Amino acid sequence: QEKYLRVFLEDGDVPMDNSASERAIRPFTIGRKNWEFMNTIKGAEASALIYSVVETARANHLNVYYYVEHLLTELPKLRDEKGNIDTAGMDHLLSWSELLPERCRKPRRK
Repeated sequence: QEKYLRVFLEDGDVPMDNSASERAIRPFTIGRKNWEFMNTIKGAEASALIYSVVETARANHLNVYYYVEHLLTELPKLRDEKGNIDTAGMDHLLSWSELLPERCRKPRRK
């Protein structure tokens, strides 16, 4: 397993620890005791999905509110007659897509 432990020596963008990830999920883990929808497996899965979308948007410097609003507006347009969404056509909605509307992006500080 040594080669996997040394990956951060070869790539300066790889952190040596997971402190950033732990800091990012801390508010989530503290608050989940108070969230009523977490008492079922489906609720936990839904929560994890939303949390993943939000944190990925933050990591890609997006305005989370406008990004989620954009997703909720555009996803229904991708449904077929049975209500299923073809994931192959979702690339333009990913948080790192260059095709996202400008309002979804946070202005960079100078």
